[in-house]
Amino acid sequence: MLAGCRRALPAALGLALRGRAAGRPGRRAVSTSWCPVGAAFDVKQQRNSAAGRETGLFGVPELSCPEGFQEAQDKALQESEQLVQKACSTPPGPEIVMIFDQLSDALCRVADLADFVKIAHPDFAFREAAEEACRNISTMVEKLNTDVELCQSLRRLLADKVVMDSLDPETRRVAELFMFDFEISGIHLDEEKRKKAVNLNVRILDLCNEFLTGTHLPNKIDKRVLPEHIQSNFTTEGNYLEVAGLHADCPNDLVREAAYKIFLYPNAEQLSCLEELLASRNSLAQLVGYDTFAHRALQGTMAKNPETVTQFLEKLSDQLSERTQKDFEMMTTMKMKLNPQNSKLMPWDHPYYSGVLRAERYNIDPGLYCPFFSLGACMEGLNSLFSQLLGISLYAEQTQRGEVWSEDVRKLAVVHENEGLLGYIYCDFFQRPDKPHQDCHFTVRGGRLKENGEYQLPVVVLMLSLPHSTRNAPTLLSPGMMENLFHEMGHAMHSMLGRTRYQHVTGTRCPTDFAEVPSILMEYFANDYRVVKQFARHYKTGQPLPKNMVSRLCESKKVCAAADMQLQVFYAALDQIYHGKHPLQKSTTEILKETQEKVYGLPHVPNTAWQLRFSHLVGYGAKYYSYLMSRAVASMVWKQCFAHNPFDRAMGERYRREMLAHGGGKEPILMVEGMLQKSPSVEDFVDALVSDLDQDFETFITDS
Repeated sequence: MLAGCRRALPAALGLALRGRAAGRPGRRAVSTSWCPVGAAFDVKQQRNSAAGRETGLFGVPELSCPEGFQEAQDKALQESEQLVQKACSTPPGPEIVMIFDQLSDALCRVADLADFVKIAHPDFAFREAAEEACRNISTMVEKLNTDVELCQSLRRLLADKVVMDSLDPETRRVAELFMFDFEISGIHLDEEKRKKAVNLNVRILDLCNEFLTGTHLPNKIDKRVLPEHIQSNFTTEGNYLEVAGLHADCPNDLVREAAYKIFLYPNAEQLSCLEELLASRNSLAQLVGYDTFAHRALQGTMAKNPETVTQFLEKLSDQLSERTQKDFEMMTTMKMKLNPQNSKLMPWDHPYYSGVLRAERYNIDPGLYCPFFSLGACMEGLNSLFSQLLGISLYAEQTQRGEVWSEDVRKLAVVHENEGLLGYIYCDFFQRPDKPHQDCHFTVRGGRLKENGEYQLPVVVLMLSLPHSTRNAPTLLSPGMMENLFHEMGHAMHSMLGRTRYQHVTGTRCPTDFAEVPSILMEYFANDYRVVKQFARHYKTGQPLPKNMVSRLCESKKVCAAADMQLQVFYAALDQIYHGKHPLQKSTTEILKETQEKVYGLPHVPNTAWQLRFSHLVGYGAKYYSYLMSRAVASMVWKQCFAHNPFDRAMGERYRREMLAHGGGKEPILMVEGMLQKSPSVEDFVDALVSDLDQDFETFITDS
């Protein structure tokens, strides 16, 4: 999952996800402070105390204390004001694009970093200071969004056909993207409507924060309402029980049912917040010239428009329908076997009984796999894969005092065999109090070609929630944790190799339905025995993970996979309807009920409102389909380019050249066409997803 600079605040900031290779750094010598990556994760972190130097977070000197955020933001704001003046006085030419990108970089260097610190730093004072910095930078962005003179400087460039024809494709695209950012904020409107657009943007930002907070809040219920024998499954607060989630893996049907009905019970304030958010998004979209918010959100994506998304989802749903019904029948049979008194399949049953079927059919016990997946071994496996495929090595580098926010954060240098140091990955992998329980990739600093010809190295954070090592064992990963590690490292490699001239389109700053392709592709590598056998060894005995265990694990994921995918189609379809034509013809809950029963198939439960927990409506509004479309592309790339040999260096170089190197500096569908050597259709996307559900006949017969 991607996180970080995703505010809908365009113009100078360009805080979307967008690149193309443009300029390499000079080769850098191997640092004496580097050490093998695997060992760094299986031993306690050793501080570089010998040097005795101190710095601030991420090596930014000002950020040695919370007050430093004020200094960092003041510098950024001062620099941005100077760049605005420079842009307004510069004649049309490539320098205009460079100045805009400098402006974007000056603000993003503070905003991106603060976006991470405000949620992940263990010190409240740092989080509070980062939050304030985000607000102040946002205020500056709103000012830039309505700066007509600044927009005019870019418009003059775009209107000069001679100059535009002389620009390279990446520079032309970045100029157009900056103008697109201006226009979706209403810069072309009269002053009164511009003010309205700004106010709507501000209100939408507030509503997003409010809704997101509400999605995670627990619900309370009088403990006397629930049978005494299940009360221990929930947190007790006086005479109340607190329900903070769905308890989807609990084997007790009654616990899951109670959790579902209580956690999803409608909250009037949250419902009002969602309704206002959807209406405000629609108002803003129509104000700036779009039919719906979905039309605005899908500009520049692979799908391009909501009509294509709807076609994709409908065709996929049709293809899944028969398989999904068979999955539901298997789950119902299993429920009858375990609970004859109540055999009707309900929404709270799907996650649990699909897991039971997987475990029963393929004898999958995650505990049997963990000893083979020590964190250090997994990191060495990634290192080996990247070395063979891309000529890249990962080295653990000593950090200075004050550089990281927790002593268990590791810093990795990403080094190419010919090009030298490419950038840094900070690995915040371990659980700690108050740390968000989500796996995320954050861009802290984007790469770009600087004015002096040097390349500004990208810096990212990968955040996981892994258990700490113990006295007797290193950190051991479940198969799911290992796959998530590969997924997030796919984002990191995109950031490292999306080496663009402009930070506005660096790495993962590209359309959402393309941004997940490199990360999902890494999941295919994580599930290939030829890759896994290179690193999966028992941490005590050194015994390699048997091939049949990997085969069973991969095949088990296909059990009830059609129903799982159908659920994702339902979520994506609901997202499209909510962000489609307004005013909505029915309430959000009535739309949920109708869509759930039509697309998903399991009945809606009265007095529940799942949409009020749909946190992806904030960051992925009108774009939830992106997970499915990205997976389709990743599947096609894997089957056509890597399934025959996951270590094919020539194919790895093609992957870098065609898909990773451009970031967002090239149309996403053109990058896909370059990799696949053909233009995929909606039917191709659907076929790729459905074919992934087919069982491996040899594995099935062997295990039977």
